[in-house]
Amino acid sequence: MQSKREQDFQTKKISKLVWDYALPGIVGTMVTAMYNVIGRIFIGQGVGALAISGLAITFPVMNLTASLGMLVGAGGAARISISLGKQDKLTAEKILGNSLLITVILNLVFITLIMIYLDPILRAFGASDLTIPYARDYLQIVLLGNVFVSLCYNFNAMMRSSGYPKKAMITMLIGAILNIILTPVFLYVFNLGIKGVAWATVISMFIGMLFVMDHFTRGNNLIRLRWKNIGFNKKIVASILSIGISPFSMQVAASGVAVLLNTSLLRYGGDMAVGAYGIINTVIMIFVMIIMGLNQGTQPIIGYNYGARNFVRVKETLYYSLKVATIITTLTFIVGQFFPHLFASAFTTDPELLSITEKGIRITVAAFPLVGIQIVASSFFQSLGYAAKSITQSLSRQLIFLVPFIIIFPRLWGLNGIWIAMPVADTLAAILSIYLLIIQLRLLNRMQEEDKQNLQGQPF
Repeated sequence: MQSKREQDFQTKKISKLVWDYALPGIVGTMVTAMYNVIGRIFIGQGVGALAISGLAITFPVMNLTASLGMLVGAGGAARISISLGKQDKLTAEKILGNSLLITVILNLVFITLIMIYLDPILRAFGASDLTIPYARDYLQIVLLGNVFVSLCYNFNAMMRSSGYPKKAMITMLIGAILNIILTPVFLYVFNLGIKGVAWATVISMFIGMLFVMDHFTRGNNLIRLRWKNIGFNKKIVASILSIGISPFSMQVAASGVAVLLNTSLLRYGGDMAVGAYGIINTVIMIFVMIIMGLNQGTQPIIGYNYGARNFVRVKETLYYSLKVATIITTLTFIVGQFFPHLFASAFTTDPELLSITEKGIRITVAAFPLVGIQIVASSFFQSLGYAAKSITQSLSRQLIFLVPFIIIFPRLWGLNGIWIAMPVADTLAAILSIYLLIIQLRLLNRMQEEDKQNLQGQPF
């Protein structure tokens, strides 16, 4: 007998089903975004403008740590959805066990390497003598607790994909709200500075991880984490990594681009320009995280129905998510163009930093209405298990388009050239996304027609 969740995947109205799953995801990602934003506001207002610049230096490292989580979490979540669509719960549980072991091992190796070479890495990533103390103090604490962060995020994604979106939202809320409470306590009461922000993050994610792992060890859930499944199954590991490699590659590319951006900003605008990018990146993240939450909601729907070969619902989910994402990114454009001072002043009162940030926001979001297409397309290919297309689409904006423009444009227009590079890359990446989506939709139409013909050819 099918569970109610499985019946919903197959029959419930797509717009309603998307919001049933996306709304908890959006709330979770937004709260996560907000505690990052609030933490950076506390740093900017409570520690200073240079601390914001120091925190911006840590973005490439944090992107790399996030890439490890996405390599396992996104791949595992997508494979679980597809397996459940095929009614294969045994494989779904094996995916859980393999994901746990891979997450722990990757984090231990990565954290050890980064900690050994931390100062040279920060220098290479654009840190100056003024900003490196802040970046070092923050990372030395956050990196040591990153395994908790990865486990929390990875298994939260798998919780959603196995049919528990509201519970996944609650577990994220626990960590995020706790972080928002602890940050000012460590920063102002204990006077720990940027170290206090780091400790608040680690403690909060550890608590969140405990709630997530508790879910998968209980016997009344659709799938469980069992000791016998914690190990290496080459076929399952390969299947997880083949999908996870797309968001992993995107995050690694984002780290590389962030390094190039930081060093270019330092060269053409100094430490204040680096800090301005940190603020701009934070503001944009608020809106991008809404779309990420939307994608988290559509991923199990697309994956399940693709596994069940219900291609009509796969396409309907895609169209609906594209519409919602475009509305969100258009709103980002409007806010960035008309209210840049409102956002910049929340992080700093430094006149120079405010001026650079406001101008940078206006230019950076110039093509943002197109960005939603790009983000949804990448998630769509990932949900279907098309790793190559997802990687191509994901990396196009970062490596193929943005990197050359960051190198060339500042030579022509100085600091403004760095900001201009971003909307130009967004436009070209969106065009490529549309092209790849058209090809994929034609393939789905052919598969749908083949199934129809095979059904008609079967004897009664």
